[in-house]
Amino acid sequence: MPLESTTLPEYWDTYKPYRGEGEQPTPDVETFAWTQYDGHGPGEEFLGSPRTALELGCAEGKEAVYLARTGVEVTAVDFSAVQIARARRWWDGTPGLAFVEAEACGYLTTTETTFDAIFSIWGALWFTDPDDLIPLIAKRLNPGGVLAFSQAEPIEGYYGPQPMYGNGLAGRKLTLLRWSYPPQWWADLLKRTGFVDIEARVLPAPNPEDVGTLMVRASAPNKVLPADVR
Repeated sequence: MPLESTTLPEYWDTYKPYRGEGEQPTPDVETFAWTQYDGHGPGEEFLGSPRTALELGCAEGKEAVYLARTGVEVTAVDFSAVQIARARRWWDGTPGLAFVEAEACGYLTTTETTFDAIFSIWGALWFTDPDDLIPLIAKRLNPGGVLAFSQAEPIEGYYGPQPMYGNGLAGRKLTLLRWSYPPQWWADLLKRTGFVDIEARVLPAPNPEDVGTLMVRASAPNKVLPADVR
């Protein structure tokens, strides 16, 4: 029987950066981080030099804010109304920045906007079936546009959709799926979808014994994708 995620937006309502009670101060936005280790890995240059960008699974929106402050026009999407409300409360008035409450595939299916870059930092690219999501991303990238994402490195030999209880082992069942694949699998999928200049690798942690970060980047071709891809 195929696995099916039953995760509701409420799982993401309590996701980073603060899980405690009460309102917390607005965090500083000084860096653009792809990995789980402070000061480790590339920064915003991993995206190239986009004029417009879409983030899928923005949570509190720090990276979206960082890009907007450099002059990029950014749309940041998240499934959780709580995350979006908090992001708007913190960053309202930031020029060139818009937060949208939506599921990633739903947004990409309905929007007519195209982007120079689409990115996900431990976000929708980890928690959405890539066979559904990657073709939709391809349709919304401008020619030459960049797709970039990061997530935890896969556990060797254990690939595909992986279920877990999203709220731990107590309380109501919230089934969460994460899609975990090795770099070559991602490279093959992106190539089949029409992407070029594909880079997919695991960036080791500062301590080689710790969990590394899967880093993937690819470009849309500098011409319109053929009809069978789009």
